[in-house]
Amino acid sequence: MDNANTADSGLDPREFRNALGCFATGVMVMTSAGGAEGLIGVTINSFSSVSLDPPLVSFCIADSLTEFETLLKTDHFALNVLREDQQDLSNQFAKTGPDKWRGVSYREGSNSAPIIEPNHAVLLCTKQSQLECGDHVIVVARVEEVEFGDDEPPLVFYKGQYRQLS
Repeated sequence: MDNANTADSGLDPREFRNALGCFATGVMVMTSAGGAEGLIGVTINSFSSVSLDPPLVSFCIADSLTEFETLLKTDHFALNVLREDQQDLSNQFAKTGPDKWRGVSYREGSNSAPIIEPNHAVLLCTKQSQLECGDHVIVVARVEEVEFGDDEPPLVFYKGQYRQLS
């Protein structure tokens, strides 16, 4: 991967993060059965729709994640859109360690990926491609199934903090 850092580009790393934080994002937990590793899950907020036909989305995973190598091998997963009342769950899956799944209610999706319950929405996906970019990998996935309908507001992240829609 290209390991050039932000400072090499002439940008102050803190100012760059602050500017990126001005873009409000939803919060998701990517989950997978993970094969021999068991259940895996990580919080992501760098998500984007890519195409309606075919239905494609993208998201980024950091190469610093403990589960990084396992995530790169994962072909089937769920993207669980979190509800406003699931901030603790977002924090739980953002950390490393063996207790990520402690107390988490989930069911198995049709692609074997865990679907967190409750959720705001869920996208069941199959990986199409991945591209190494800086300290992240961009994953492009085909959406095979969707579920939504929860009227609870989504969990939103803005300027380094969880926020509420008004």
